[in-house]
Amino acid sequence: MTDPQAFAGKLALVTGASRGIGAATAEALGKAGAHVILIARTASGLEAVEERIHAAGGSATIAPLDLTDSGNIAKLAAAVAERWPALDILVLNAALLGSLSPVEHLDGKELARIFATNVFANQAMIAAFDPLLRRSEKAEVVGLTSSVGIEPRAFWGGYGASKAAFENLLACYADETAHAGKLRVQVIDPGATRTRMRQNAFPGEEPSSLKTPDVVATAILGRLAGDAETGSRFRID
Repeated sequence: MTDPQAFAGKLALVTGASRGIGAATAEALGKAGAHVILIARTASGLEAVEERIHAAGGSATIAPLDLTDSGNIAKLAAAVAERWPALDILVLNAALLGSLSPVEHLDGKELARIFATNVFANQAMIAAFDPLLRRSEKAEVVGLTSSVGIEPRAFWGGYGASKAAFENLLACYADETAHAGKLRVQVIDPGATRTRMRQNAFPGEEPSSLKTPDVVATAILGRLAGDAETGSRFRID
């Protein structure tokens, strides 16, 4: 584990922070000294995570909102900019699985919702918070992905295509910002983890056979504290 105060004085923002990997990562960052802005649609879930962060001696701010509304993201960025001088860590974790279906049976409206959450919302987050990230002495952007983003699998076409697009988007952003040396982008594949999304995708799987979200969170903080190059992709086994 990294230094308990490795991120003291840092401002972090985590999407999909009401449960699973997002919640675990937010709590780990809070324990390591960062002030964490918690983003998700469910206020009650965010409040529970905030309480756990405070109970562990950390600090957090909740911001319940729907990331598919770009207007919400712009308002959030403006509010953050009024209160803090810079954003040091941006964890893009929120995602929508959708139905697992043959490509020819994918529902167009559902596919649009998947891309709205997994691709368009993340681009909007990067666009809105890029100015604050550039004000940090050393900013970090982490995007959570899936193996199906680079390894096509039957019935995973909708989700897999969205993750492939998301990874490409982050890789381009990494290349565009590499020259300044002040912003690092990493893509992290958490692998099989005990989350609600995993349970929905594999309902017959035994949850106890999977690693817990806190294992992933520890690995993410390790990557943030490490010296990986921008644009790197890492899988947690």
